[in-house]
Amino acid sequence: MCADKTILVTGGAGFLGSFLCERLLEAGNDVLCLDNFHTGSRSNILHLLDNYRFELIRHDVTVPICAEIDEIYNLACPASPVHYQIDPVQTVRTNVHGAINMLDLAMRANAKIFQASTSEVYGDPAVHPQVEGYFGNVNPIGPRACYDEGKRCAETLFFDYHRQYGVDIRMARIFNTYGPRMRPDDGRVVSNFIMQALRGEPITLYGDGMQTRSFCYVDDLIRGIMALMDAPDTAPMPCNLGNPVEFTMRQLAETILELTGSRSILTTRPLPQDDPTQRKPDISRAREHLGWAPAVELREGLMRTIAYFEAELSAPARAQQRKTPLVRRTRPVQPHSEALARGMMSNGAHL
Repeated sequence: MCADKTILVTGGAGFLGSFLCERLLEAGNDVLCLDNFHTGSRSNILHLLDNYRFELIRHDVTVPICAEIDEIYNLACPASPVHYQIDPVQTVRTNVHGAINMLDLAMRANAKIFQASTSEVYGDPAVHPQVEGYFGNVNPIGPRACYDEGKRCAETLFFDYHRQYGVDIRMARIFNTYGPRMRPDDGRVVSNFIMQALRGEPITLYGDGMQTRSFCYVDDLIRGIMALMDAPDTAPMPCNLGNPVEFTMRQLAETILELTGSRSILTTRPLPQDDPTQRKPDISRAREHLGWAPAVELREGLMRTIAYFEAELSAPARAQQRKTPLVRRTRPVQPHSEALARGMMSNGAHL
């Protein structure tokens, strides 16, 4: 990675965004961290606030913003069903209006832009493992559609801006990722199982527990994201980023019970609507064009993640640090072009 760039990271106080901000700063860049703190946390970026190269901006991507930047990483959007289903309309706005606003900014600043897409665009896949050429099996009117279809529409926008305006885009379809800084109430399976095990509560399996996922440790994923951003513009997009080693939910639960020494029991509940039964990435494209593959095995990554949650549970006062910081709050800007004006269809920021 070339250093000394000015880089905007939307969703920069979130789980993935905070690690990305760290790595970009370590590489010698100026980082603008943009977050509305809907699911992002002050504690994730508290240690970065004294770095003179780091600037925190409280802002919602559904509202246009002006900035002089070289690159954009667009990570803004709740990624857990628990959070994105609370306000599904706002989730769609974040994905669609946010993409338009960031693409307009990239076009105006002549900046390269990365889109954090998701394996959810494959829906409940009929092709296994999932390859980038698979069009997916998504229910467009189901309870998960606000996220799945929002991300699919964002992909369309990115490729249309590339074809129509020549915007330099990068796009990753991110598979299940875990690690420290996940929220205890995140609602995703790794954090759920760990918190239930540490508290001695029953571990909740949905369905028969035989549905599968592939789990990528956060350090591996961030390395892949940065490699994709630095790849030549001839690299094929989108690109799957995830761990191709597949586990059942029951295997994951049993491993967490072993590593925590918990006496929690396994309980079952009905499988939620449209919950995928299989999920595993084909990462041939990432291996060939990025030289990337995950390095952290599941047990090692889980031990690091369990240690983080144990520390969180042992320090209840940390919850007070999760309050939003006093940072610069931006206001909607006046459109400087017809393209920017399109991004002002909504100013539904929940700040």
